[in-house]
Amino acid sequence: MADGKRTKSNLRAEVAALKRERTLGAATDLFYEKGYTNTTLDDVAAQLGVTKPFIYTNFGSKPDLLVEICRVGVGSALEEVERVLALGEPDPQTLRRFIPRYVDAVLRRQKNIAINIREEKNLLPEHASELAELRHNFMARIELLLTKACAAAGYKLPDPNVTAFAIVGAVSWSTFWYSPQGRLSAQDLSDRMTEIVLNLVTHNDRTTR
Repeated sequence: MADGKRTKSNLRAEVAALKRERTLGAATDLFYEKGYTNTTLDDVAAQLGVTKPFIYTNFGSKPDLLVEICRVGVGSALEEVERVLALGEPDPQTLRRFIPRYVDAVLRRQKNIAINIREEKNLLPEHASELAELRHNFMARIELLLTKACAAAGYKLPDPNVTAFAIVGAVSWSTFWYSPQGRLSAQDLSDRMTEIVLNLVTHNDRTTR
């Protein structure tokens, strides 16, 4: 009997998660295509073929949808840097391992990250503070990775903080211009971004010698 209850509970949780995922996916598409202010919950419901109460059941409000979309974007990038740092003390190959993962995470969550950048002004104050803290943590981890990896390679960055912002800005901005139908494949972009970042770091080192 207990196993049956757990199975039913698990099934309900899976159904609820699927409903939230579908709702979030529809809202992400619409916010990306039409903009946050030009999209209503009725639009999201129509996209899903459901009624508006379905949206309220899974997400309390339109601002709740926006912050969750942004969390997914920032969270995917943060997860990648944490995975690389979890492999051990950064070494000269750490950046070469990390940048492709980071680029891939950005391209997989291209719409989420673009919405996060474009719609930050529409976040509720408490949501804006939460996202700012997530971004601060991400930048701190990038700076740590850069500093340790370069030290292990014998490089000395003149300003790891500025270098971290330069790298994150370059990769994140690809969400606005990259298209799978363009001249570069995702792999091509990843390869070129990796070389650009490595050249940036080693160039900084050469200019300080």
